[in-house]
Amino acid sequence: MLSQDDFQYALENTRVILPPEKRLETFGTSVLNYFLITEDMDRVNVSHVREGSIVAERPQIISPENIAKLLLEGFGEQGEMFADMINQNAHKFAMLKYGFRIRKADIRSYEVHEAMEAVSSRVRDEVKARQDPLASVITGIDEGWEVCLLKFMFDLVQSSGEGNIRDLRGRGLL
Repeated sequence: MLSQDDFQYALENTRVILPPEKRLETFGTSVLNYFLITEDMDRVNVSHVREGSIVAERPQIISPENIAKLLLEGFGEQGEMFADMINQNAHKFAMLKYGFRIRKADIRSYEVHEAMEAVSSRVRDEVKARQDPLASVITGIDEGWEVCLLKFMFDLVQSSGEGNIRDLRGRGLL
């Protein structure tokens, strides 16, 4: 279990070396292939590379009624009043829910006896050559690598959300 400081350190030291060329799909499932490179903290010039995939399911529209139910459970009468305000201003609210599955069984991990910068540069070039529009290369912290991966996904959702909402509005779904 990471301490709060280690958790924060992992968040602050997550870097996207090669972002996906495409955003998450609006009307379908996206399969992201990631390469996460970390530096061994106990050995000089040893890096760890983790390869895996993340399945991002089609984003679901959360209606204003459901927003109120999700956010206001247990607030009693004041919650009901706030829910009414949300419903009256429904045109101002657009929220998407993304579902993710990270299959740890699919993770391939290996050591490379080189500095992290050299490894990340080489992996970036190899991934670019594959021309996979949903592949990415990330660097992070070895002990908090899962936090680094989650931060990457959170940032990707944020960057994809605006385009996904635009697509949904274009089809009259929002």
